[in-house]
Amino acid sequence: MELTIRQAQEKVDAWIKQYGVRYFSELTNMAILTEETGEVARIIARKYGDQSFRGSEEADASLACEMADVLWVLICLANQTGVDLTMALEESFRKKTERDHDRHRNNPKLK
Repeated sequence: MELTIRQAQEKVDAWIKQYGVRYFSELTNMAILTEETGEVARIIARKYGDQSFRGSEEADASLACEMADVLWVLICLANQTGVDLTMALEESFRKKTERDHDRHRNNPKLK
């Protein structure tokens, strides 16, 4: 099933209300977001970088699951702080397009 960003925000909110008792505090969720982002970084460093996996670590490493965990906590923070991620992402596209419409095409490092 495909979800829009808005639907994902609604679904996470419904899950929290049904199973999670309540949202963790914003500060706790920020710490969890940092932790989950670190788990993504660990897998990227080992799968695409110069580090190697230890023991059975590779079998347990799921980049997709860790990215989903990052998205989950980011959605929690958005819900808690009243951020509509759909509108925020649309505004980010607008801002980046206006600011960077030629920047990357003119970057000799990207040619």
